[in-house]
Amino acid sequence: MKRFSNGLLFLAGILFIAPAFCQTQKSMKDYLSIPGPIVFNNKSYNLSWSSHPAQNFYKHEYIVKGDNVDKFQSMILIDVITGNTNLKEIVAGKVEELKKLKAQNPVVNYQSFDNPKTGEYIIDFLLTANAADGTINIAEHNIYRYKKLADKSGKTGVVLFGISTRSYGSEITTFLNELKTSKNNLVNQVAQFNIPSINITN
Repeated sequence: MKRFSNGLLFLAGILFIAPAFCQTQKSMKDYLSIPGPIVFNNKSYNLSWSSHPAQNFYKHEYIVKGDNVDKFQSMILIDVITGNTNLKEIVAGKVEELKKLKAQNPVVNYQSFDNPKTGEYIIDFLLTANAADGTINIAEHNIYRYKKLADKSGKTGVVLFGISTRSYGSEITTFLNELKTSKNNLVNQVAQFNIPSINITN
């Protein structure tokens, strides 16, 4: 799977991997016990890939039927980290990574929001993958919502619910123009979305 967004990224590291990178091992195990499909913005997303890369870290990715996993148009992300985690520090770390990327690529843009009533955070950001001549090959808009986790078995931690939308090549200009009027509505939808209950299974 081609990707340059790296999900929750709880630890300091590279925000995106080169677009030529492909997943060689694909898993469909439902580590989070989430009944599918996930319906968001009138689209049904099915589990397309999952990973358990660390003892306390789980990743799920969902795409709509007929979408190309190697060149997707939209994707739902659900990442979970368990244990004694500081939600505010995780969000601050993500913002710091975006600041560094923006210093290298002025097209990168981001906003962060917090909800004092719920303790949740949202980061709305735009990334691009550029050719050597500066031409944009991929534009990716992400909205990440972070909240505290408490599953049925008593595990605690942080959960990320995200929506990622992409455009490629000649379609990027239209995609970026449409974002100017559509992204606020999408942020509100993510903020109000009823994140599925999670029950971690190893």
